[in-house]
Amino acid sequence: MGTIRLTTAQAMIKFLNQQYVHIDGEEFPFVEGIFNIFGHGNVLGIGQALEQDSGHLKVIQGKNEQGMAHAAIAYSKQKLRKKIYALTTSSGPGSANLTTAAATALANNIPLLLLPADTYATRQPDPVLQQVEQEHSMAITTNDALKPVSRYWDRVQRPEQLMTSLIRAFEVMTDPAKAGPATVCISQDVEGEAFDFEEEFFQKRVHYIDRKIPSERELNGAAEKIKKSKKPLIVVGGGVKYSEAREALMNFSLQYNIPLAETQAGKSAVEHSFINNLGGLGITGTQAANKAAQEADLVIGIGTRYTDFATSSKTVFNFEKAEFLNLNVSRMQAYKLDAFQVVADARTTLEKLTPKLEGYQSEHGSSIVEKKEEWKKERDRLRSVAFDRNDFDPEIKNHFSQETMNEYADTLETEFPQTNALLTANEAVDEDAVVVCAAGSLPGDLQRLWETNTPNTYHLEYGYSCMGYEISGTLGVKLAEPDKEVYAAVGDGSFLMLHSELVTALQYKEKINILLFDNSGYGCINNLQMDHGSGSYECEFRTAENKVLNIDYARVAEGYGAKVYRANTEEELKAAIADAKKQDCSTLIEMKVLPKTMTDGYEGSWWNLGVAEVAENESIRDAFAFKEKMLETAKKY
Repeated sequence: MGTIRLTTAQAMIKFLNQQYVHIDGEEFPFVEGIFNIFGHGNVLGIGQALEQDSGHLKVIQGKNEQGMAHAAIAYSKQKLRKKIYALTTSSGPGSANLTTAAATALANNIPLLLLPADTYATRQPDPVLQQVEQEHSMAITTNDALKPVSRYWDRVQRPEQLMTSLIRAFEVMTDPAKAGPATVCISQDVEGEAFDFEEEFFQKRVHYIDRKIPSERELNGAAEKIKKSKKPLIVVGGGVKYSEAREALMNFSLQYNIPLAETQAGKSAVEHSFINNLGGLGITGTQAANKAAQEADLVIGIGTRYTDFATSSKTVFNFEKAEFLNLNVSRMQAYKLDAFQVVADARTTLEKLTPKLEGYQSEHGSSIVEKKEEWKKERDRLRSVAFDRNDFDPEIKNHFSQETMNEYADTLETEFPQTNALLTANEAVDEDAVVVCAAGSLPGDLQRLWETNTPNTYHLEYGYSCMGYEISGTLGVKLAEPDKEVYAAVGDGSFLMLHSELVTALQYKEKINILLFDNSGYGCINNLQMDHGSGSYECEFRTAENKVLNIDYARVAEGYGAKVYRANTEEELKAAIADAKKQDCSTLIEMKVLPKTMTDGYEGSWWNLGVAEVAENESIRDAFAFKEKMLETAKKY
């Protein structure tokens, strides 16, 4: 076999075009395209290669390195990890800006190919522009910061190193058990350096993603655990989505009358209307799911990491009586909570496990439906909560004075509660619309209140809960779901952190919709500090004269070219959403909502936080004492 003389960058682009995955009999290209922000480290290497011949890769110009990486993460997540976008950045700050996004991908087990430029392999012009220097090592560059947040990391300083590096990167990204960010840093002089690459390196390469089959030992052990249980509970994690186990799970749940409780990643794996679906679990969960968790004598975790929000810091379950059975492709995750482990594909396991339970029936009886109906009544009650200027009764325990609440209402010119706005939006969007969120108080409201009756229409980045993901992520979801309306549910705090990819959406005519909930502050964290005995400190958006800020965010989006709306009532919001559906360009609906009007405080929703052990404020000392009491019953591992 012969050779092809190409630059390192040209060889890489040619290689990316030839990577395919094979899943359940289907075969398709794995790399859909490449996001870019060009700088002096990559414009003459990868930039030149893409300009010369990008192949089938869609090339999208980003506006912020973190933002475009979040878009790529959301694309892969929405595509159930079957496809990816790669990213190329310049060296120095451009590379450093990838760190937060890489951590987001790592926490969520999402494949992501990062191609940051690096300093000169020859070191001839060192230190080059934007290069950091350390006295103890010449080998350290900005890209070393990506090591702890990459599943795979390599530095290419010779053209021939590219071949083994890329093959290894794709092995990692196409492994369901360890999927995550693969970082391949290419020295900027090497990007343009030529080499005689072997032709076989550029042949079509198929990465087979086979379903891991459970052993008979695992199946028999799982069946024995379930048959001994009286009130089992299934915790639905994101792995259920990636395994496409919806039908198998619903059949399993119905046949043996076992309720489902969802994590943020697992929500919409099974639609809300499914009779045994009790909704969100844990800190941001429903009272229905949390009650079932406290009653459970066997917890069956499927594709979940058991984060502190899902387990209420390991207090939502009764560890005196509950045992655990974990189904997960990751051995590490399957070991959590000292569970019986089934290290296998979720769908395959459920299909093989179901017939082994013939004759079994849980003792839940009609209680699943009763719990679900009880929560429905609470949701309906929240729908009608209204602001009263004379007697405001918010949903949370520690809150602003009536005077402060009236100040917000006057300054923001609104009396719109956040829960009311969210429920109104849920009713107004199309049934197959996708909602995207990541941080603040909105994830809690969404997990409790947002009803999804079409699978995979709830897209929450809660593995890392990264502020600023929302709008970038919505672009990524739109790239994955071009025929659906996609909505970012975002607070004003997250909007201010990062919204640059709204411009990218407008530039490429990828219509996204932004639902902006503006309560003039970091409302979620303000609740957190006040719930634990502190006052309201540095979490409200106020001027030096202590006046509440009222920012016209709609005007910002209008300046970019988006169609904008201002909606501070139910009627205005319904009309805005209806009109936004008719638009071809991206839209932003600004809602001024009152602080302290989000959901909170349901049974089983305790969160372990670092409360000050010593404080002058008695209420903080009380909060610490309560924490210590809760820890007495919490699981320590």
